[in-house]
Amino acid sequence: AQRIAQDWLVLELTNNSGTALGLVTALQFAPVLLFSLHGGAMADRVNKRIALMWTNLGGFVFAMLLGVLVLADYVNLWHVYLCALGLGISSAVDAPIRQSFVAEVVGRKDLGNAVSLNSANFNAGRLVGPALSGFIIARFGTGPSFVYNALTYLVVIASLFAVREREFFVAEKKETQGNIREGIRYV
Repeated sequence: AQRIAQDWLVLELTNNSGTALGLVTALQFAPVLLFSLHGGAMADRVNKRIALMWTNLGGFVFAMLLGVLVLADYVNLWHVYLCALGLGISSAVDAPIRQSFVAEVVGRKDLGNAVSLNSANFNAGRLVGPALSGFIIARFGTGPSFVYNALTYLVVIASLFAVREREFFVAEKKETQGNIREGIRYV
């Protein structure tokens, strides 16, 4: 939903500039390319549930900020760039932590099924989110689409808050430096 509304907004603000659209896409996805390995190293060191709450809070803030700016008719292109970069950094940290969090929630026995369900859920979101965003944009504009997307982050945060950590399947880890070089060597 965010991506569709963001791209539409950039096209509206720039009178259909492909360059601006490419730049906002680069700003959103370059951090994932550059910082995901650091997010993976962080996943080994932090409480994953709390970290996911923070990354989703970041997603909420950037989506809601754009929504409010659009609704207030105060948005500029640099706002979109800044929010895309912030969302990209949040996603770069979120993705590896979220992927490793699945094993803690379900344990080894159900991990295969959980990964399949997580993948199906993620891919369904990739279909439903843009379609819903397109409907909202056509009916109400980009501002409400950003607000809708922001509210979905609150659902995730509330769900993470409700999860009982005492029921997690936390495996004993071998003591390592847990650095990126060690991870690449392992792969």
